[in-house]
Amino acid sequence: MPKIRVENLYKIFGPNPHKIIPMLEKGATKDEVMEKSRHGVGVNNASFTVNEGEIVVIMGLSGSGKSTLVRCLNRLIEPTGGKIFIDGEDITALDKEELRKVRQKKLGMVFQNFALYPHRTVLKNTEYGLEIGNVDPETRRKKAMESLELVGLSGWEDSYPSQLSGGMQQRVGLARALALDPDILLMDEAFSALDPLIRRDMQDELINLQESMHKTIVFISHDLDEALKLGDRIVLMKDGEIVQTGTPEEILTEPANDYVRRFVQDVDITKVLTAESIMKKTEAVAYCKNDGPRASLRKMRKNNISNLFVLDEHHKLIGVVSAADCARLVEEGGRDLRTVMRTEFQSVNLDSPAQELFNIMQDRTTPLPVIDENNRLKGVIVRGALIGALAERGVN
Repeated sequence: MPKIRVENLYKIFGPNPHKIIPMLEKGATKDEVMEKSRHGVGVNNASFTVNEGEIVVIMGLSGSGKSTLVRCLNRLIEPTGGKIFIDGEDITALDKEELRKVRQKKLGMVFQNFALYPHRTVLKNTEYGLEIGNVDPETRRKKAMESLELVGLSGWEDSYPSQLSGGMQQRVGLARALALDPDILLMDEAFSALDPLIRRDMQDELINLQESMHKTIVFISHDLDEALKLGDRIVLMKDGEIVQTGTPEEILTEPANDYVRRFVQDVDITKVLTAESIMKKTEAVAYCKNDGPRASLRKMRKNNISNLFVLDEHHKLIGVVSAADCARLVEEGGRDLRTVMRTEFQSVNLDSPAQELFNIMQDRTTPLPVIDENNRLKGVIVRGALIGALAERGVN
């Protein structure tokens, strides 16, 4: 079950919003609705899901409806029609008290303008959500201090917002949301007010935090590069409508229409394609516990390869052996691959960009192993497959 499910969501601004939905259902555009009825279309029949632990970036140009949509998710803006489910519960059907409990327990929000209280210290700003939730002083201080440590602001708890840089102020805003330990973080243009270098630092910080937090994050952005960097999936909006939903690679390589094609045309695709999207599964590996040199040579002959990656009993990559190494071991009467195995070799992570792979593979004749965060072998990249994958996607 998705963590968030949005079904046929509408938000119309004006005195008679419900009368506008039939116009949209018949195909009226945002501009036509404004011209004929003087109503504004914020969100037009939006449907999408967000899985637990996923970062979904909702993006589009100014006026596309992305910020209206995210504010509908916690009902800071009341939807005109449609349903929003969080953990299977329709929050559009909740009364004020029920909604307040959902917001307190499950939803945290980080705004573009930091929204800090200037008269409160960093610690008191971070405690604020817990304070209005009537959490006792000792507990809220402990949780706030833990959140400040998470975002790298230990030692700044007694400072005031005016004493902090823009990037540090945004870290306080993030810490305040994290102190509530919400399941879901809603981040509305959270980094767009920051200088480019600080913005990149905050993007990296969020990626690092997510590796340990595993929150469900809905991130609003107008910046395609930011969306490509952060998003597991991207929801692209135009004039209140969702025009395409997909992974960064799908958005870039399979644009749904001319609008999306124009939107992504200047992106360097080699920065977006990753090792995971280019690698192929390894047909043969050696297991140091069970395989000796003869078994390894047999696997190499069968698969027409001259090197074999060696895994331990936990399927972790520990080395590589060549046919020559194995043949020599057979002649010597040895059986332990580890005696001839090379343990110094280059590998890349699943998310390594194609641009980086190009440099590595330029003069390489042997396959490049791709590993996950636990050092398990997930696949290999061969030079021809890399060039072919990029050619398929229109990269010269």
